[in-house]
Parts: sequence; C-alpha cells; structure tokens
Amino acid sequence: MPEIVSVSRKDLAQRRQKLRRQRQVKILQTIWRSIAISGLAGGLLWVAIQPIWVLKTPKQVLITSGNQSLSQEAVRSVLQLSYPQSLWRIQPSVIAESLKKQPTIAQATVNRRLFPPGLMIEIEERVPVAVAQKTKEQGNTNKDSTGLLDANGIWIPLEKYILINPDFKLPSLKVIGLPEKYGSYWNQLYSYVSQSSVKITEIDCQDPTNLRLKTEIGNVYIGAFSPQLPEQINLLARMRNLPKKLNPSEIEYIDLTNPDSPLVHMIQKKEILNSSNP
Repeated sequence: MPEIVSVSRKDLAQRRQKLRRQRQVKILQTIWRSIAISGLAGGLLWVAIQPIWVLKTPKQVLITSGNQSLSQEAVRSVLQLSYPQSLWRIQPSVIAESLKKQPTIAQATVNRRLFPPGLMIEIEERVPVAVAQKTKEQGNTNKDSTGLLDANGIWIPLEKYILINPDFKLPSLKVIGLPEKYGSYWNQLYSYVSQSSVKITEIDCQDPTNLRLKTEIGNVYIGAFSPQLPEQINLLARMRNLPKKLNPSEIEYIDLTNPDSPLVHMIQKKEILNSSNP
C-alpha cells in the first residue's frame, strides 16, 4: 500500500510539471501572436500613410459604364472630390450614393484600387427613351414642363440631363400627359410601342380612357390601356399599307379600340375595315 501511494505522488508531480510546461508554451505563443499582429497592424498602418496612397489627379478615377453615353469627364465633374486626398479618407459608399442622386445615373458601385492607387467606379446609366411633356391646369391656363422618361417611367429633368451630357440627342418618341396617370403601365406601354414595326412618334396619355398614338400612317385611338394592347399593335402593323389604299390627308384617325372591328374615320366619310384584309 505505501508503494502505491509513493508512485501516485510521483505521477501527480510529473503531471503538474507537464501542465506548467504547457501553460508556459501557451503564454509564449500568445505573446508572440500579439507581437506578430501588432507588427502586421503597424506595418499596414505605415504602408497606408505613405504618400503613394494618395489620389492626386482625376485621371486616377476609372469610370466604366455599359452604355457609355456619358463621358468620364462628365461623371468626374459631379464627384466633388478634392485633390490631393488620401485614398483611405475617401468613403466609396458616400460617393456611390451621391452618384445615384444624379438624374443620369441609375446605379453606381465605387471601390478603392490599391495597385495602382485610384478609384474604380462602375455606373449604370439611366437612358431616356422619350421626351415627356407634362400639362397642368392652373386657373384658366395650362402650364407645360418638359423632361425625359426612361423605360421604367423615371422622370428626368431635361436641363439637368443636358448639363451633364451636352451631346445628348433627344429621343424621337414623345409622350404627353401627367406621369402619375400613366406611370403604372408605362413600362409595358413603352415595351409594346418600341417593338412596333409601324413608327410611333407620339403617345398622348392626357385622357386615360383613350390613349392616342401618332404614327407614320396616321393618328390612332387605342382606348384605355388594357391586355389587348399587343393585339392592337399587331393589327396596326398589318395596316401599314393603308396609305396606299386611302388618301392619308383624308384620314382623320384610325380607331383600334375594338381590335375585332377596326375603323378608319375619314374627314368626309367613314370606312369599316376587315381586320384580316386591311
């Protein structure tokens, strides 16, 4: 029995010594890890404050866009960056948000570039597809204001767009009316109109119960916006040779409110057309 006690005490002493050794190793590892992290952080800080990480000229700002209708100079002009400026003091998210407030820019992504130092800006431009004319009644007078619309119905002030893109060419399509009245279906309306084989130059949305189109074959009434619009646009395409059969100057308007029974209203007379043989 005494021998067993003696062996157990010896074994416990060895275990304690082993645990002390392990704790010492862990302490040393922790110290070295802390020194390494501090050194790395210090090194990174030293690198960061070096003069090389400075935005010195606008040429260090690289701007890419899928549409590329806006020049890099035009985009740089709205960045409001001062030079020289530490690359680390620049807040990419703030710049991105300021760009998205521009009427010509729908989305923007901004990232720092380390080698070589600079900024990388990727933008998605807002492309106008129509000249939009608002008409509001104020007292006994009508007040008009003109802007631009993109395919999603976003209103873009004309003067602001031209200011940043002076070489911009106005869209050939014009839309008349208040955007709040036709905005809910503008995306679909424009999609169908833009695919028409008959050129459409104007959409009058002032009367939501009777949308009117100005086309190369005459004025067209299509009634209220409805799911039958694709059928009406297809019918219009089948009527493209109408000016060869009737004198265009005598056509008052083409009525497609009922695609099953299209009508041509003449200035002097009215003729009913067969939709299968216009």
